[in-house]
Amino acid sequence: MILINLLPHREEARKRRREEFYAGLGAAAVAGLLVGGLIYFWYDIQISDQQGRNAFLVAENRRLDAQIKDVATLQDEINALRARQEAVESLQADRNLPVHLLNELVRLLPEGAYLTAVRQEDSRITLSGVAQSNDRVSELLRNLANDSPWLARPELVEIVAGSVALSPRDQRRVSNFTIRVSLQRTAAAAANAASASVKR
Repeated sequence: MILINLLPHREEARKRRREEFYAGLGAAAVAGLLVGGLIYFWYDIQISDQQGRNAFLVAENRRLDAQIKDVATLQDEINALRARQEAVESLQADRNLPVHLLNELVRLLPEGAYLTAVRQEDSRITLSGVAQSNDRVSELLRNLANDSPWLARPELVEIVAGSVALSPRDQRRVSNFTIRVSLQRTAAAAANAASASVKR
């Protein structure tokens, strides 16, 4: 016996394929939404982590900027303290300069010459005096140039012939002189003294 199917099987197959297509389309849409959601959440987590790191870096930068300002102010304070310390040390070291000056003048002044005035302007000393002859003035200039670690660069400003009355009838010819010389600071004088002792 032959069986004949009179039901509309083509329409049912078409309907079944259409339902399968829509089910596959729905499943693909759901899978796409799930994958898209997962990617969105993953990127959102990554962005929030990076924003947290950025906020941490900004906070650390602010903290370091404050520390840098503190260091800069500390450096300024250190420089100011060093300048004050150097000024105090310089004053401390130079407080004996007048003593050294007078000691050197007494030691270097040749016999037959004496000083009438000593004036100081900063580190320049002006010596005025009287000598028995020009030779005594030359000897004083040589002594000032070569024999003193405290005095340097002597220069003769003027030398004038004059006379001194020893008694109403006895007069002597003398040389009135003016010399400028530089007074060395303590550190420079110590270096000069050391080099002079090495040369000897």
